[in-house]
Amino acid sequence: MNNEQKELRSMSLEELQQVMVLAGEKPFRAKQVFEWLHKKQVSSIEEMTNLSKKLRTYLKENYTVDTLKVAKELISSIDGTRKYLFKLSDGNIIESVWMNYKHGNSVCISSQVGCRMGCKFCASTLGGLVRNLRPSEMLEQIYRIKEATGQRVDSIVIMGSGEPLDNYDSVVRFLRLITDENGENLSRRAITLSTCGIVPRIYDLAKENLPITLALSLHATTNEERIELMPIARKYSLDEVLEACEYYFKQTGRRISFEYSLVKDVNNSKEHAKRLSELISKTNSHVNLIPVNPVKERSFETVTRKQAEDFQKMLEKNGVNATIRREMGRDISGACGQLRRSFIEKN
Repeated sequence: MNNEQKELRSMSLEELQQVMVLAGEKPFRAKQVFEWLHKKQVSSIEEMTNLSKKLRTYLKENYTVDTLKVAKELISSIDGTRKYLFKLSDGNIIESVWMNYKHGNSVCISSQVGCRMGCKFCASTLGGLVRNLRPSEMLEQIYRIKEATGQRVDSIVIMGSGEPLDNYDSVVRFLRLITDENGENLSRRAITLSTCGIVPRIYDLAKENLPITLALSLHATTNEERIELMPIARKYSLDEVLEACEYYFKQTGRRISFEYSLVKDVNNSKEHAKRLSELISKTNSHVNLIPVNPVKERSFETVTRKQAEDFQKMLEKNGVNATIRREMGRDISGACGQLRRSFIEKN
């Protein structure tokens, strides 16, 4: 490791030990630094008061600590959901959401600035991919939301802007850091990763010994329909994606969650429900039905509550476990990418 500026919050405990050796310090200092970064979740090296002034000076001269700034906070008058726009050190903007459920507080984080997957119903992808987020920038979304709300975070969904498996190495590193017993120590079972279905990476993730919940964005019941909604389907067929999901379940023992955005007159017919049931009948899974959020740049219409309930009943009649996702923060542009896009357009 050379003396160019490096980001400390993205480092593992072992890497921090190497930093301490380079600084001429005992390796045990690394644990102190790690705890400052991930347990006390400080914003600067200067706050690490049990380190010597000499060590703090050395760290400031050679390393950085990522910290996000809140650019905007919106609080829903309907359900208390909080939407955050964070400004990164390079001026880019990302968004995160804090949601309160009966079972605890959940935070939805972004894994990229923008997205290149091109899914037709998602606002995140309209401006394309700007860059990947570092592990520290994913962690910081959680740490700064905890600071802003004064409340603990019980679960995390990597379901904001970006395709997590398109930023694979950083996301896996983030997962190891957020679940480290010396830091936030979040249960792996309290984390859900949503993917549009990058098949090779699903196999890779299954071998990481990180038994998190995998949520696959399915949204269609035939290859042809899925290609219309999701360009990734041109590369990986439905059969290939479902086979990878089955492998993930066998490796981790974690039930697969299938995300299915209901688009009026596109994928919500009785025939669609029948095909969906047949498609996933052999997979240990659950279907999350999501009435699509209208995006002004697209022509998709959302379904009514009754149409969503009718679709749910058809699935359950065919033996498929399904729930309708509770809409959170609709009055504050709660869906992926909406708030960031409107903020960028105005500024």
